[in-house]
Amino acid sequence: MSHTLNRVTTLENIQLGDINQTNAAAYVNADFEMGKFTIAPALRLDYFKFLYTDKLSETYSAEAETKAIVSPKLNFFYNANNNLQLYLKTGLGFHSNDARVVVSNSGEDILPRAYGTDLGAVWKPFSNLVVNSALWYLFLEQEFVYVGDAGIVEPSGKTERYGLDLGMRYQLTNWLFLDTDATLTHARSTEDPDGENYIPLAPSFTMAGGLAVNNLKGFSGGLRYRFIDDRPANEDNSIIADGYFVADFNASYTINNLTFGIAVENIFDVEWSETQFATESRLQNEPQAVEEIHFTPGTPFFAKAMVTYRF
Repeated sequence: MSHTLNRVTTLENIQLGDINQTNAAAYVNADFEMGKFTIAPALRLDYFKFLYTDKLSETYSAEAETKAIVSPKLNFFYNANNNLQLYLKTGLGFHSNDARVVVSNSGEDILPRAYGTDLGAVWKPFSNLVVNSALWYLFLEQEFVYVGDAGIVEPSGKTERYGLDLGMRYQLTNWLFLDTDATLTHARSTEDPDGENYIPLAPSFTMAGGLAVNNLKGFSGGLRYRFIDDRPANEDNSIIADGYFVADFNASYTINNLTFGIAVENIFDVEWSETQFATESRLQNEPQAVEEIHFTPGTPFFAKAMVTYRF
């Protein structure tokens, strides 16, 4: 990361280095079936090696830190009948970190624990319909926030999230499929006072889904959408990151070894922001910096055609 003039001339290097990170993992699980009831314990072992070469340091030397962590899981399943399964999933995980922070912090508190649980159901009321639902909770011992201007990751305290997930898969015909997923989430810091404990950019409601055609006399394709609502961009919710609704379309036709296709992104040509974050900036004619939304524009209406030959 560098401070530049007109995005061309480098004035100052803020962060410059090489990262080499290794993660080795082992996983073991078992299933104990007792009629309609199943208990499934599991255990995961992770080993990390973080190596960072800071090219801005005078010594220009590589520093390394290692860390191992064990994550137990315990899941319960109840098959009420052939069309309904209830489950409770619990487990410990971890929130991994930026290698530069790991090395600079001498490997201390660099894999904070994550505690999660899901209570849900998989229901098939009809032969061509599957419904998934879950109530869930997640607690993090440490939330990490990327500070773009400084090029660093900094801790921001303990957080918790809980919510509801709902999904549906429906086969209308032998070639037409419908699916949709929705999430409702409450996300807050547990160490800050009410009203100042929002988690920046954590959405409260999302949806995604669409229609898909699978091999209808050589034709395939789909219409997909994704939605995210307005969400806080800072801790007191005084700056809002705008939500969006974007739809895409694709279609193809296959004959023998040839496939002709078209893909259209953002078919309604809506204006949307793909990346958004609150940060301070100052224009040349402004006496003081202003905290406001900075964003990367989302893709406008865009179409492309494709021809594929298989041999």
